[in-house]
Amino acid sequence: MAPLLPWLAILALLALKPNRGWSAWWIWLPLAVLAAGLHWLGVAWQTPSSGLPEEMVGPLLAIPLALALGLAALWLLASHLRGRNRLRTFLGTLFVLVVFVVFSFAATAGWGLGVEPISSLLDPRRCSATAGVGELGLPFIVLPVLLALVVAATLSLCGLACQWRQRPWWFCLWLFLSLPTVCVAVSALLHLLCRIASPGTVDYDPSLWFGLLMVGVSFATLLPFLILSSASRFHRERLKAVLHVTLGAPRAIGAA
Repeated sequence: MAPLLPWLAILALLALKPNRGWSAWWIWLPLAVLAAGLHWLGVAWQTPSSGLPEEMVGPLLAIPLALALGLAALWLLASHLRGRNRLRTFLGTLFVLVVFVVFSFAATAGWGLGVEPISSLLDPRRCSATAGVGELGLPFIVLPVLLALVVAATLSLCGLACQWRQRPWWFCLWLFLSLPTVCVAVSALLHLLCRIASPGTVDYDPSLWFGLLMVGVSFATLLPFLILSSASRFHRERLKAVLHVTLGAPRAIGAA
């Protein structure tokens, strides 16, 4: 039952009053596309020629799937996240993403703990058994949390830019600029923390590649939801709520 819990959580969010309508159910479309793509990617990676250990394929693919489930929850809860100021909206977005991404990753990755994968996440005595890869299990959760932070910061920056020009091409431009900038900033911060913890032994190249990896995963996961928002008015309004953008009234055309 554990891998089904995030999907049941999305189903429960659809029962909320603001989501009662057939338009909200289109949120399953990007989730289905991403889940199918990750499934076939996992099948391709499980071949001997891929060079990846079989026990690591599942946890690695669970990371973008957890981010996708977190974005679906964010879209469904967006009407409750619009605060009086942009900081509250950003904090609400970050909270929803982190909670659902961690919960989804813990459930889908399985943590190698039999029938207690989620409750054992909080048990430090059993961290060495997480994710089925020994002591490397718990650090897997760092990447989902960082991806949630990157996506929340990117959407906040895009919303800040779109308050002056509310055009799709303007949003796309700032998305392409903000996402690499935030990812490189996060990787530089990680590199700085590693240098403080272990001076002179950490090169910047792995941090840079880690930042580029976050750019690819974040963009590939965000893209289906952005396409859905461009096609569906319901989900477009949810995106505007996340961006903290309110469209003004159309300009009146005076008589000549």
